[in-house]
Amino acid sequence: QWINTIVWYPTILSFIAGLVAYMIDPELATSKTYLVSVILITFWGLTIVNFRGIHASARFAGVCALFGMVIPLLVIVSLAVAWLFQGKPMQIHFTLHNVFPHLGMSDSWISLTAIMTAFLGMELATVHVRDVANAQKTFPRALIISVIFILATIIFGSLAIAIVLPHDQINLVDGIMQAFTAFFAEYHMAWVIPILAILILIGTIGGIINWIISPARGLLRAAEHGYFPRYFTQHNKHGVAVRMLTLQAVLVTFICFAFLLMPSVNGSYWLLTDLSTQLYMIMYVFMFIAALRLRYKYASRPRPFKIPFGNFGIWIVTFLGVVGCLITLTVGFFPPEGIDVGSKVHYIGIFSAGILIMISPVLLLYLYKRKRAVV
Repeated sequence: QWINTIVWYPTILSFIAGLVAYMIDPELATSKTYLVSVILITFWGLTIVNFRGIHASARFAGVCALFGMVIPLLVIVSLAVAWLFQGKPMQIHFTLHNVFPHLGMSDSWISLTAIMTAFLGMELATVHVRDVANAQKTFPRALIISVIFILATIIFGSLAIAIVLPHDQINLVDGIMQAFTAFFAEYHMAWVIPILAILILIGTIGGIINWIISPARGLLRAAEHGYFPRYFTQHNKHGVAVRMLTLQAVLVTFICFAFLLMPSVNGSYWLLTDLSTQLYMIMYVFMFIAALRLRYKYASRPRPFKIPFGNFGIWIVTFLGVVGCLITLTVGFFPPEGIDVGSKVHYIGIFSAGILIMISPVLLLYLYKRKRAVV
């Protein structure tokens, strides 16, 4: 999980770089040097903010989510509705043929990678369970609200963009700003674009700040069980493992140079998104199997959180979870049409090497623990 997030950070940070570019010079969004520079400055800055502790970062993230995610989402959906009612030309047509995915087309399956990405990390909140009052009720309620919000964001936000922009002109890094520009240019309200760009920038930063500290706290628990050198577990006065977060920032710095491996910014963005998703899918396969095994191994242990319908329920959840993960893992090796990733051989080679390289620390840390146990 921790290794996956290291790969994921550059993708979401490149979105921030695209927003900043839109306010300065949209052409910058296609510059790899510019993207890498903004990614590193932003990530190191947010890492330092997290040195202040989880409560400070949580308050910061809450305010950012309200102004930077909810408001822009409502704006873009409202503009799309107005666009439809005014009879303006649409780039997508709502017919039965277009609305339902064509399972015989490779792109329909490949898009599953991007869809699954939106739901990754919902289990991250559990590392803060000790800091939550009445967690047995709070967590399930929060998960239900999160799922609804994520689905609404994906469906309505994506449709709003697809209505205005031809699919072959959508940029993965700054597609939402392209849509806002098209909307407000039509309504002669270009002055609103910088304001929305700033709001979305705030929201994205707020979303990242929790991602920076949460996986590191999970790894910290593993370190306390002997899977990681004790050197990285030392806390500052705010209860934050500063050395762990610093190591994370150093590794993200190296991963950022993946933007130089692909012939286009879109290609680099997709490579890191795809790689991050596949690593997470591998983790989820182990997590589902572990849940099934623990249900039988500790059958009599009281559980505040329990999947209903007994053993039948846990088998159904495990089966559906593993099947979904395996399908996503399979389609991840095939790049989508319309994104310049070089030849398929080039892409599959870099992608496969990336998975092997990123998995290897898990084996090394496992061997590290075994060696310490022997000593």
